Amino acid sequence: MGQGASMVGTWIQSIAQSWLVYRLTGSPFLLGVTTFASQFPVLLLAPISGFLSDHFDRKRMLVITQSLLMLQACTLAILTLSGVVQVWHIIALALFYGAVMGFDTPVRQSLLVELVADRADLPNAIALNSLLMNSSRLIGPSIAGLLLTLVSEGVCFAINGASYVAIIAAVTTLRVVKRIAVQARGGLRQGVLEGLRYAWSSLPIRMLLPLVALVSLTASPYVTLMPVIVRQVLGGGPQTLGFLVGAAGFGALTGTVWLATRRTVRGLGALMPCAAAAAGAALILVSFSKLLWISLPLMTVVGFGIIVTAASANTILQTIVDEDKRGRVMSLYTMAFLGISPIGALTAGSLATHIGAPHTLLVGGILCVLGSLLFMRLLPLFRGGLRPVYERLGIATE
Repeated sequence: MGQGASMVGTWIQSIAQSWLVYRLTGSPFLLGVTTFASQFPVLLLAPISGFLSDHFDRKRMLVITQSLLMLQACTLAILTLSGVVQVWHIIALALFYGAVMGFDTPVRQSLLVELVADRADLPNAIALNSLLMNSSRLIGPSIAGLLLTLVSEGVCFAINGASYVAIIAAVTTLRVVKRIAVQARGGLRQGVLEGLRYAWSSLPIRMLLPLVALVSLTASPYVTLMPVIVRQVLGGGPQTLGFLVGAAGFGALTGTVWLATRRTVRGLGALMPCAAAAAGAALILVSFSKLLWISLPLMTVVGFGIIVTAASANTILQTIVDEDKRGRVMSLYTMAFLGISPIGALTAGSLATHIGAPHTLLVGGILCVLGSLLFMRLLPLFRGGLRPVYERLGIATE
C-alpha cells in the first residue's frame, strides 16, 4: 500500500515533467534526453546495487533510497513553483533520480522475496506487486492530466514529494520475519563478476534478459514520444496525454491481474514472446492512428504486452535463481528493463526529430515483433534449459 501511494506520485511527476520539458522547449530530442538522464544511471549502478543488496540490510537501504527520492521531488517542486526552473535543472535532477533508482530497484525486488515464506506463492506475490505498481500507472497519469489543466507542474512535483511519506513509513514499520538470501562473499569486483558469470552460465537467464531488454529498447520509449503524438497528431492537451498513458496503465493492470490468478510459473516462457509481439504490433497500429478512440485501446494492448513480458521474466528469474545470487541477478534484470529503456528513449527522441514521432513508433514496433518471433523460434531451446532447473526445484513439469 505504501509503494502503491508512492508510485501514484511518481507517475504524476513523470507526466508533469515530460509536459514541462515539452512546454519549455518544444523539442522531442530534449524529451528523450530527460528520460535518458532519469534511467541511464540504472544501467551503470545496478550491478553494484545488486552486490550491496546481497551484503547489507535491504530494509535499511530502501529507507535511504526512498528518502533521497523524496528530496529530489521536493527540490524540483521548489524550483518550479518559484518560477526559476530551467531545462538543465530538470535534466540534472532526472540524473540524480536515475542514480538513486539504480540502487533502489534491485533492493526492492530482492526484499519482496524475504516477505514470502513459501516459494510456491512467489509468482502470485510478484504479480500482486506488479498489480500495485500498474494500478498507480493507471491512476497517476489520469490524475496528472487533470492536475495540469488546473495547477502548475510544480504542484504535481510537490504531491509526489509528499507521497514518499507513505512508503518510508511502511518500510520503517515492516518486520521481515526471516532473511532468505545468503550474504555474498568476496569484494565488490569479485562479487559483480561472480554474478555476471552465474547469469551467463544459465541458459534461461541468458535468454530472458535480452528479451526484456528488447521490449525496453523498442516498445517502452512510447512514453517519451506521447507528448509529441498528443500535440502534433491527435491535437490534444495534457488531459489527452494522461488518458493515453493511463490506457497503457490499464492494459498493464489487466495483465498483472491475470498473472496474479495463475497457479504456476509453467507456461510463462511461451507467453512472453506472444505478449512482446502483441505490444510491438499495437505500436505499429498506433503509429498510423489519428483518432483518440482508436489509439486508446491500442495503448492498452501496448501496456499489457510490456508488463506481461517483464513480470513473467521477473517471476521465472526469482524462481530459478540461487539465493546468494538473487540481488545480483535482479540487478541485471533491472538493467535490462529499466537501464536499457533510456537508450531507447534517447534514440526515439533523436529519431523522432528527423522522421517524426509516428514513424519512430513504427520502427520500434517492427523491431519488437521481429525480436519476439526470434525468441519463439528458440523456445524449445529455452524450455530445454529450464526443465532441469524446475525438476531440481520440485516444480512439476508437463
